[in-house]
Amino acid sequence: MIVPIESISTEALEGLIEEFVTRDGTDYGYDETPLISRVEQVKKKLQNKEIVVLFNEATDEVNLVLSERLKG
Repeated sequence: MIVPIESISTEALEGLIEEFVTRDGTDYGYDETPLISRVEQVKKKLQNKEIVVLFNEATDEVNLVLSERLKG
Protein backbone atom coordinates (compact mmCIF):
# COMPACT_ATOMS: atom_id res chain seq x y z
CA MET A 1 0.00 0.00 0.00
CA ILE A 2 1.35 3.43 -0.94
CA VAL A 3 1.30 5.83 2.01
CA PRO A 4 0.84 9.53 1.17
CA ILE A 5 3.73 11.52 2.64
CA GLU A 6 1.22 14.07 3.94
CA SER A 7 -0.12 11.44 6.35
CA ILE A 8 3.30 10.85 7.94
CA SER A 9 4.60 13.11 10.68
CA THR A 10 7.65 15.21 9.83
CA GLU A 11 9.73 13.40 12.44
CA ALA A 12 8.73 9.94 11.22
CA LEU A 13 9.37 10.83 7.58
CA GLU A 14 12.75 12.32 8.43
CA GLY A 15 13.68 9.16 10.33
CA LEU A 16 12.54 6.94 7.47
CA ILE A 17 14.55 8.95 4.95
CA GLU A 18 17.68 8.97 7.12
CA GLU A 19 17.45 5.22 7.67
CA PHE A 20 17.02 4.71 3.93
CA VAL A 21 20.01 6.82 2.87
CA THR A 22 22.33 5.29 5.48
CA ARG A 23 21.59 1.63 4.73
CA ASP A 24 24.46 -0.68 3.93
CA GLY A 25 24.90 -0.93 0.19
CA THR A 26 23.60 2.56 -0.55
CA ASP A 27 26.04 4.00 -3.06
CA TYR A 28 26.23 7.67 -3.96
CA GLY A 29 29.30 7.47 -6.14
CA TYR A 30 33.02 7.85 -5.66
CA ASP A 31 32.84 10.89 -3.37
CA GLU A 32 30.96 10.71 -0.09
CA THR A 33 27.80 12.84 -0.16
CA PRO A 34 26.88 14.55 3.14
CA LEU A 35 23.85 13.09 4.94
CA ILE A 36 21.89 16.34 4.65
CA SER A 37 22.35 16.33 0.87
CA ARG A 38 21.21 12.72 0.55
CA VAL A 39 18.15 13.45 2.70
CA GLU A 40 17.27 16.50 0.59
CA GLN A 41 17.63 14.49 -2.64
CA VAL A 42 15.17 11.88 -1.37
CA LYS A 43 12.74 14.54 -0.08
CA LYS A 44 12.63 16.14 -3.53
CA LYS A 45 12.02 12.77 -5.16
CA LEU A 46 9.20 12.10 -2.70
CA GLN A 47 7.62 15.49 -3.42
CA ASN A 48 7.93 14.87 -7.18
CA LYS A 49 6.44 11.39 -6.67
CA GLU A 50 9.54 9.75 -8.18
CA ILE A 51 9.79 7.79 -4.92
CA VAL A 52 6.85 6.59 -2.81
CA VAL A 53 6.49 5.29 0.73
CA LEU A 54 5.35 1.70 0.54
CA PHE A 55 3.86 -0.17 3.51
CA ASN A 56 3.77 -3.96 3.36
CA GLU A 57 0.80 -5.08 5.46
CA ALA A 58 1.95 -8.71 5.51
CA THR A 59 5.30 -7.87 7.12
CA ASP A 60 4.52 -4.46 8.71
CA GLU A 61 7.56 -3.07 6.90
CA VAL A 62 7.90 0.39 5.41
CA ASN A 63 10.22 1.16 2.53
CA LEU A 64 10.98 3.87 0.00
CA VAL A 65 10.54 2.59 -3.55
CA LEU A 66 11.03 4.12 -6.99
CA SER A 67 7.59 4.77 -8.47
CA GLU A 68 8.65 3.26 -11.79
CA ARG A 69 9.20 -0.11 -10.06
CA LEU A 70 5.51 -0.24 -9.21
CA LYS A 71 4.38 0.15 -12.80
CA GLY A 72 4.09 -2.85 -14.95
